[in-house]
Amino acid sequence: MADDIPKRPYAFPSATADSFRADFLQPNNGFQPTHEIVAPLGGTSTQAASPEILHDLSATPITVAAADHVTSTSQFTDQSSADQTAVPSPVASQSGAIAVAETAPAAREPSLDGSFEDNEKDIEKRNERTNRVGEYEPIRTTTKDQRPTLGSVDSVPLTEDDIVRVLSRRRTNTTGRSGSIATSAEHDEEEAQIERLMSKMFGQNRQAQSEDEKTRHVGVVFKNLTVKGVGLGAALQPTLGDPFLALPRAILGLLTRQRVGAKPPTRTLLNNFQGCIRPGEMLLVLGRPGSGCSTFLKVLANQRYGFKSIDGDVTYGGTSAKKMGKEYTSEVVYNPEDDLHYATLSVKNTLKFALTTRTPGKAGRNEGESRKDYINEFLRVVAKLFWIEHTMDTKVGNAYVRGVSGGEKKRVSIAEAMITKASTQCWDNSTRGLDASTALEYVESLRSLTNMAHISTSVALYQAGESLYEKFDKVVLIDEGKCLYYGPTEHAAKYFEDLGFQRPTRWTTADFLTSVTDQHERQIREGYEDRFPRSAEQFEQAYTRSDVYAANLQDIAQFEQHIDEQQRARQAATTKATKKKNYTLPFHKQVLACTHRQFLIMSGDRLTLGGKWGGILFQSLIVGSLFYNIPQNSSGIFLTGGVLFFMLLFNALLALAELTAVFASRPILLKHKSFSFYRPAAYALAQTIADIPLVFIQVTIFDLVVYFMADLGRTPSQFFISLLTLWILTMSMYSFFRAVGALVTSLDIATRITGVAIQALIVYTGYLIPPTKMHPWFKWLMYINPVAYGFESLMVNQFSYLDIPCVAPFLVPEGPRATPQYQSCTIQGSQPGQTSVQGANYLETAFSYSRAHLWRNIGILFGFWIFFVALTMLGQELQKPNAGGGAVTIFKRGQAPKSVQAAMAKGSTPLDEEKAAGAGNEMLENDTSGSDSEREVKGLAKNETVFTYQNVNYTIPVKEGERQLLQDVQGYVRPGRLTALMGASGAGKTTLLNTLAQRINFGVVTGDFLVDGRPLPKSFQRATGFAEQMDVHEPTATVREAFRFSALLRQPKEVPIQEKYEYCERIIDLLEMRDIAGATIGQIGEGLNQEQRKRLTIGVELASKPELLLFLDEPTSGLDSGAAFNIVRFLRKLADAGQAILCTIHQPSSVLFEYFDELLLLKSGGRVVYHGSVGKDSRQLIDYFERNGGKKCAPDSNPAEYMLEVIGAGNPDYKGQDWGDVWANSEEHEERAQEIQQMISDRHGSSHNRQTIDDDREFAMPIGTQVLAVVKRSFIAYWRTPNYIIGKFLLHIITGLFNSFTFYHVGQSSIDMQSRLFSVFMTLTIGESIAVNPIPSYVLTSAAPPLIQQLQPKFIEFRSIFDSREGKAKMYSWVAFVCGATLVEIPYSLLAGTIYMQCWWWPAIGRGRTSFDTGYTWMLLMLFELFYVSFGQAIASFSPNELLASLLVPVFFIFVVSFCGIVVPYATLPYFWKSWMYWISPFHYLLEGFLGVAVHGIQVQCQPTEFAYFSAPPGETCENYTRAFIAQAGGYVQTGSNGLCEFCQYATGDQFAASFNVYYSHKWLDYGVFWAFIGFNYAVVFFCAWLYLGGLTTIKAFFSPTARKHKKAIQAANEKS
Repeated sequence: MADDIPKRPYAFPSATADSFRADFLQPNNGFQPTHEIVAPLGGTSTQAASPEILHDLSATPITVAAADHVTSTSQFTDQSSADQTAVPSPVASQSGAIAVAETAPAAREPSLDGSFEDNEKDIEKRNERTNRVGEYEPIRTTTKDQRPTLGSVDSVPLTEDDIVRVLSRRRTNTTGRSGSIATSAEHDEEEAQIERLMSKMFGQNRQAQSEDEKTRHVGVVFKNLTVKGVGLGAALQPTLGDPFLALPRAILGLLTRQRVGAKPPTRTLLNNFQGCIRPGEMLLVLGRPGSGCSTFLKVLANQRYGFKSIDGDVTYGGTSAKKMGKEYTSEVVYNPEDDLHYATLSVKNTLKFALTTRTPGKAGRNEGESRKDYINEFLRVVAKLFWIEHTMDTKVGNAYVRGVSGGEKKRVSIAEAMITKASTQCWDNSTRGLDASTALEYVESLRSLTNMAHISTSVALYQAGESLYEKFDKVVLIDEGKCLYYGPTEHAAKYFEDLGFQRPTRWTTADFLTSVTDQHERQIREGYEDRFPRSAEQFEQAYTRSDVYAANLQDIAQFEQHIDEQQRARQAATTKATKKKNYTLPFHKQVLACTHRQFLIMSGDRLTLGGKWGGILFQSLIVGSLFYNIPQNSSGIFLTGGVLFFMLLFNALLALAELTAVFASRPILLKHKSFSFYRPAAYALAQTIADIPLVFIQVTIFDLVVYFMADLGRTPSQFFISLLTLWILTMSMYSFFRAVGALVTSLDIATRITGVAIQALIVYTGYLIPPTKMHPWFKWLMYINPVAYGFESLMVNQFSYLDIPCVAPFLVPEGPRATPQYQSCTIQGSQPGQTSVQGANYLETAFSYSRAHLWRNIGILFGFWIFFVALTMLGQELQKPNAGGGAVTIFKRGQAPKSVQAAMAKGSTPLDEEKAAGAGNEMLENDTSGSDSEREVKGLAKNETVFTYQNVNYTIPVKEGERQLLQDVQGYVRPGRLTALMGASGAGKTTLLNTLAQRINFGVVTGDFLVDGRPLPKSFQRATGFAEQMDVHEPTATVREAFRFSALLRQPKEVPIQEKYEYCERIIDLLEMRDIAGATIGQIGEGLNQEQRKRLTIGVELASKPELLLFLDEPTSGLDSGAAFNIVRFLRKLADAGQAILCTIHQPSSVLFEYFDELLLLKSGGRVVYHGSVGKDSRQLIDYFERNGGKKCAPDSNPAEYMLEVIGAGNPDYKGQDWGDVWANSEEHEERAQEIQQMISDRHGSSHNRQTIDDDREFAMPIGTQVLAVVKRSFIAYWRTPNYIIGKFLLHIITGLFNSFTFYHVGQSSIDMQSRLFSVFMTLTIGESIAVNPIPSYVLTSAAPPLIQQLQPKFIEFRSIFDSREGKAKMYSWVAFVCGATLVEIPYSLLAGTIYMQCWWWPAIGRGRTSFDTGYTWMLLMLFELFYVSFGQAIASFSPNELLASLLVPVFFIFVVSFCGIVVPYATLPYFWKSWMYWISPFHYLLEGFLGVAVHGIQVQCQPTEFAYFSAPPGETCENYTRAFIAQAGGYVQTGSNGLCEFCQYATGDQFAASFNVYYSHKWLDYGVFWAFIGFNYAVVFFCAWLYLGGLTTIKAFFSPTARKHKKAIQAANEKS
């Protein structure tokens, strides 16, 4: 038979996508042919392999012989690959391959159009196509309805035209969801266009010309792959006491011989994996969360960072992973779980950018095809292939920016990956959150991508339906890092059935495979109870002894032979251009492309950009008015320096926002780096280039307003030098903050570094402390401070050529006898007998500044800019993706399982490796495997009431008028019944659930909601459980504490507390969470996993002992199939125990669907389609649809998918009957309505749960208990958040020490009085620099105090928990929430303030002060701590999110700080601000209290440079000459050694304070007034919290005529009932 096979060149890879299946396994087409491996024409058998090695899993006999080429055939399928991008190899070189032929008789097979062609003609066509050197048979794939099958040897390979035509049909069929293939005539135009475009992108002509295609590394082989990580997988919850108890615990550990400080153990994440993925093959990666799926994909995608060790070989087309990582990074990509795109970019611009960076050079394009042509054509291809034409001009979007849907975003990700043309692609759980239809479209898109681009694709899916499973060629099952199976998809189920596992009816293959790893989920065949594998090790041993493993090794060996040929062909085709393939574009073009994209990103978010510029304009007007028309004489010198300093810092510190931007964009940057779109350094440089015009605009806005309002120098040169200086400094600071962000790993670290740096930038500029007064240990900071050089430039630009006239009070002495020749000026740099000061002299004397330094300084600023840009580029290049490894479960000390405690004490892994990876996943020991032997539910509260609802309508206002979301919905929820609420996306499932649960606070709801025939009690929300889709919990609480908190506050107060807690223990056992009862909830990755969180959410509701019913919203969303099964199993147990449950669920598997008793099905528009029992095997439901015109349901179909398909859910082309009308006119509808009326009449007089129904208490517990419980939980949360508290303490310590050593032991000179002032003011802005604010607000502060920035997220986090779950459940009132959020901050803040006092007061200004001064300062400092806490929380209380809160802080802070009399002294404040704003500024009183005490009673002793020198008139002494003036103005005079009078402006500290309108006598007034400000802040917190949490809705409803009318109608109905 071999002689009859026409000789053809070997097409690498094998002739089909399923080459392994085609060569070694039986076909899935009903035939049972004998496979014969034959020799080539004229060849002889050389080396026979063992028949047992190649034994087919279905016992199909085969024979083995050597061959020098492969011949493989495929039966017709309606999908196949148009790609022929494999490396051509000469005919003569195709040796050592294997040929496979079937001995089954030849049969006539259908062609693409369904007709039959003569086989001889087919063979002729084969000869014509395959005898061309360098052309290959396409890769076959599957359809939605059929697995690929092997045909006879005479079947015809599909041409490129055939493939494109079939792909077009598949697309049409999928979109339509009609179940039939559309006629070609209906889509001729579209098909022709797709055919033309696909031919241009992946056709033979392009492959023949493309050097890139000829040198691709196709196919992946991994052998003996073992990956190890570091860590236990479990850890103890850190607390604030840990730093203090570390030493005692270490000593105790030594005494008890525990290993203290031992290195964490090494865990095996993957163990000895073997396999290969050929080009055109798709591998499905299955496993429960934590099993190692992500690790497998990352290592396969050559992302090796963060693992302890990776042993074994992974090769790509024969090239090692190390070499691929260095020279061919563009050929291997890893796609993370999340879709990472810039939200403000349109889909078109997103893909166009990718194309721009990956467009091949001229040698890789068709002749005469330009880059622009290539980009446009490819863009059209991916838009049509992935069905995103209609979204091209829509923003991608995110949680805050409205954009495309989740399914469309997935397709954008796939299109982006297709553009890379990477040979190996790995996708990690990318269907999370997608409904079944969208997930199917996603996998179909990947199938098309794999076929077209001829790549190796690996995909991890958590819930894979049968239609998804059938798209894959191979599957790997992983559990606890062990390989349980690796082989063809169609034989996986049979393999595990042979091991002794029972596959239940209608279970999908993927669900069945993952179920065998779960002792609760798996089912054992009769007779295998004692010999089936139980542990991952036993599964691995069974696999390595199986025929599947042997066949897998043989497949690897065969593939490696072909790889040798590929390597030789690739080496022959390699040119200088393809020697390395890391980036397609040269560096300068990468920069240009990234720059263009950067402008598109910013133009896509014009609102933010406009808001930023608007905020700058607003603050510039405030600042300009504050310094309005500065006098051009000596009284304006201080103000001029202040406004220049303000202008400098305001613009420079706007760049703080870049820190947040750096970390927000980093995941996208790392993804694009892995895709080889551009070098990170190019992106860093592009950001800088894009900043140039934008920074110029914002600097110009601020400078124009402030410069001219302040009446600064009006010459063009002065203005433009000022503008240039501000611009270059701002650019330098942008690059500085970006460099910090690029060089560190987290935002928290970056903010701390920048905080310390900014304090140095501000204080050591030369303005607050003159260079001559700087202490040597910090003076060096001035020389590396860009702001210092900028400030000198602005000052010399403004003052150098000024002649500053002296006026009172700076002209001394004044009086009738004073004449100019005997007067002088108190301004530094003045000369005796002159009443004016040269600006240059003033700068030289006061600051040591020189005009000659102007352009030098600007040059230095340019140097700083270049240096920081270079640092940013370096930091971006060095960034690594997140470290690999398993999740960590965090336990409260003393509550971890014994095995975990012992492991942590010894530094070893607990029991087995998997116990570490999933510590807390351990089920109860008395649970047996199999779902039929589960424990009985004992002691669970039962429901006895029936909840009914009729004529439910819900309308919301929209721009066009009103929109009705629910229409005439009716139904009931009964005890002991599990009811599913289902429908397509947008049908109103969650809306109806929230409506029934009385959680709607927007729009108008009408309808009758009754419990046992009576109106809902006031306690309805408290007496019902509602498990939200989002698992929102206090992250520091343990599982047990969360249950107890719910039980304490929601069960009636008559129930003893101990009984409530005992009930919680029963819930813990019911949910099988005993081993993790002491684990803290935490975050994903460091805390409970997704399934555990879902069980926790349900348990929290059960702990409240809901007396009416339990609502659940999408409890299986985002879970893997095993976890989803467990959750629904729990719900079934609850229903069997008597609970009444209503649950929304999105297209469950047939297995899950069987657990439900009743169904409420909605269609789009909120109309009921079906309501009633599901029936055994869903027969009652299926019969209803079939009886009313629906198509027949196949026996193996999923009823949940069937019913949605029948009603046209999600199908925009559905033209069938309106099933809402069908239901409304059906007998079943009438029966349900009668049932409801019967229930109402029967239950109305019932005494069941009468106490609950008549309970009108809104909350179960009194307000005192609520406050006590919430405050206690808040203190526990803070105790378990040591980073926050220690960060607060460190901020106080660092800023206190920085303040004290900056103003260390201040003296008694005039400038020392000013130092006391600035030291006090630094105290008022404690840690002012560690904040990430886009709009800084004060000359001495980078922004608002970071302590405010730290506490605001905590307040908003507490509020979100209350608002989203606990408040709606009526667990406690908003008053308790506010008390808990505010009281917890106070003791820590007071302690931190005391620490700051010790660090600052004594070394700086407290030396020699009285005990009263010290005590008063401490008391006032404690008030200040309370003020900033209440101030920050007041702003947070009316801010919807953290971002807006951080934006509002500086806006408010500018008013608090700027008008206190320091920035602009009281005497020179503009009248408008002086008349009111000065008096309502809290810092006015705070400053007066601090400064008045700090300088009281100090005798001033001026330094020589601080005196004003003048001569006394002849015959008079200095004292006599100035006596009258000093009596009026203050100060003192003395005669110098040269005979000149030396006048000091201040004689005492009190006189200095008086110049700022500060008086020691007002100290107690200031103290009392500041208390009032604190009280006002807390009043705002309570009032705004009430408004935000429902008060505003209450006010609107009170004044709304519609709402009042609706309320009256309800009251009338209640009275009637």
